Amino acid sequence: MRHRKIAFLVVVLLILTTLSALAETKKLKSIGQYTLVRIRGNVPTEEVMKRLVDRYAGDIKYGFDLAGYGDLYLPFMEQLKSAKFEAKSLPVGDKLMWMLFRSHNKVKVVQDVEWAGKAPLEVFSFRVEKDYKAYEFVMPRPCGNISLRNITDLELPLPVCALSVTPAKVNLKDTIAVDMSGTSQAVSMEVDVLGPDGQKIATHSFKPGDAAKKTSFDKPGVYTFKGRAVNAQGKASTNVCEAKVVVNAPPTCALTTSCLPCKDYVGRPVTIDASGSSDPDGKVTKADFSIEDAAGNPVDKFMDSEAPFTWDKIFEKPGTYAITVVVTDDFGAVSEPCRVVVDVTQKRSYVSVEGGPFFARGSHGPYLYAMLDWLYWITPKKFDFTLAGGGALAVKGDPWKSILMADATLNYHAGSAYFGGGIGFTTAVKEGRDADFEIVGKAGVDVFKTWKNTGSLVFTVRWPIGSERNFGDHHKFGFGFRVLF
Repeated sequence: MRHRKIAFLVVVLLILTTLSALAETKKLKSIGQYTLVRIRGNVPTEEVMKRLVDRYAGDIKYGFDLAGYGDLYLPFMEQLKSAKFEAKSLPVGDKLMWMLFRSHNKVKVVQDVEWAGKAPLEVFSFRVEKDYKAYEFVMPRPCGNISLRNITDLELPLPVCALSVTPAKVNLKDTIAVDMSGTSQAVSMEVDVLGPDGQKIATHSFKPGDAAKKTSFDKPGVYTFKGRAVNAQGKASTNVCEAKVVVNAPPTCALTTSCLPCKDYVGRPVTIDASGSSDPDGKVTKADFSIEDAAGNPVDKFMDSEAPFTWDKIFEKPGTYAITVVVTDDFGAVSEPCRVVVDVTQKRSYVSVEGGPFFARGSHGPYLYAMLDWLYWITPKKFDFTLAGGGALAVKGDPWKSILMADATLNYHAGSAYFGGGIGFTTAVKEGRDADFEIVGKAGVDVFKTWKNTGSLVFTVRWPIGSERNFGDHHKFGFGFRVLF
């Protein structure tokens, strides 16, 4: 057991010694013994060195891979053809990162080499560039061993900032795409966002592989995006990299009605007016009206795409109605809704006048009659009670007398037609006759309607009450035209 521990310690000691030796700088005191290429003569020319490199390309590639710089082989071979060799003297103590050499006909590499000869080392020096780095290679003139002396960073080109912000005009809370993927020669990018007042409100950071972002705004105005890009050496772009986005302001609605409250307005037009609506940065192009009843059920709706944005609405039933309007501007932005609640009541009492030819008794004495009526809707559009009073002018004269008339009737309406009956009174139609109490019958049809007036054709028949008043000898009837106000 004790011998195993000693053997283990010896092995560890050997490994540490080997690693220490590998980590130490190798001191090169002479040159020319382990040449990478065969050189005739002691001082080959620049052209000879280039030809030799081309001849030993396979060995050189192997050596570059062995040194861990395989990706540098092709740029080395390509740029060497046109490279300018510079004769240099490396002072004693100068170091090389690595050197290719040949030993026992095998290409090998030695890392971290220090020239420790008695005199400066004469070399050819040339530069190879790749990925903005300059690699200085030297080839000792007596042997041609390719060596990497140092690596320096070249000055990177300034980054070119490219900024795309789309779309150029949006509505509130619409998505805006910010894209810097077109930027070149950069390792990082930033965009400052300036609000309508010019104050910075946000900064967005990007990387070349993640150069797009989405944003939005909840206030109207012109927003400015200013971009910049930075390269690997910390230098910023200098080109103009800016974009602007206009956030459209939504319109503001206004709503009024021609009556508030709308007393006696059933059947009459109510003007719903949104003409006072406005848009701060454009114009209003559309108004959408809607009406709900007291229970929230939809009653009607209307869209007006032309100014002045009004709607003449006729309510067919009394009740409480909520009127709402939403206006839209020329960029599609929509206002907050405006709402007005109106109470619409039914007009129940009306005045009408009627007149026309009138005939009395079996002899059909001709008259012209005129009546003034007062109508009251018991049930709107169904049942009415009417009081009427007036007279009839006798056209022939003696023995016919002009008369006065009055009646009270109850009438039923079925659409545009109606009929009913009641009682009436008529003064004597001629000498020797008494005044009559009568049963009155009426029938009519509406021939026109407006929100103000209704015109009807009316037929009236009057039948005296009494045992001595038979219908054949004592009836009266008239054809007239009635206008309801």
